[in-house]
Amino acid sequence: MKISIGISYSTINLQNYYTWFERTGLDADVELVDLNFLQNNLHDFIVCDGFIITGGDDVDPVFYEGQINYPNRPPSFHPRRDTFEKLLFEYAMLHQKPLLGICRGLQIVNVFYGGKLIQDLGDEANTIHKSLGGIDKEHGVFIEANTLLHQITNSNIGSTNSAHHQAIDPDFIGENLMVNAWAGNGEQVIEGIEFLDKTGKPFMLCVQWHPERMADQQNLLAGNILKRFLQEVQTTKQT
Repeated sequence: MKISIGISYSTINLQNYYTWFERTGLDADVELVDLNFLQNNLHDFIVCDGFIITGGDDVDPVFYEGQINYPNRPPSFHPRRDTFEKLLFEYAMLHQKPLLGICRGLQIVNVFYGGKLIQDLGDEANTIHKSLGGIDKEHGVFIEANTLLHQITNSNIGSTNSAHHQAIDPDFIGENLMVNAWAGNGEQVIEGIEFLDKTGKPFMLCVQWHPERMADQQNLLAGNILKRFLQEVQTTKQT
């Protein structure tokens, strides 16, 4: 059964998400739907069986009472995108549609639930997490036991790519969200979240890394995530 996945539009590296499905040979079974804040095509939500909130530039600080000026901030923000993705997220939750959040997607989901962000990790942490010249960094992660992510990977540790200078603030995690992964270098950098109480909630997994552009799709933190997400979408579509 063919399924439709809504991909939130990003001005940065959007093609990677489409290539992800092509590279794993799943494009024949999946129709990808461009959900574009510039077109405000809210009507296309209805055709989607699942959603991916993609990476990209920083969330507008207005949405979480952050500082407007901070190190490594982008030249501009996209509040229209933030608002559009909030509507997308609310639709997915209301209609029990599986959702995957990636990098910025993880951060904005935390914001949607009243959480806040560390606006810049600082020079030392950025040498570990922030991409350099468009090349992703790599580092280890610790995966929390008794979490959805642990169930998906069946592992306590893993290795991911990294391309971010912001992170969820551990002191301001959104309501009913829990951390499922931390950076493996001893920092308190959150690498993944999911629902704490999953009762009555659809499948939702959000990660700080970019599984869509990891070269090794046999990596448990890439291929397993996509496989489980698509299984959840298929199951939801059939019910």
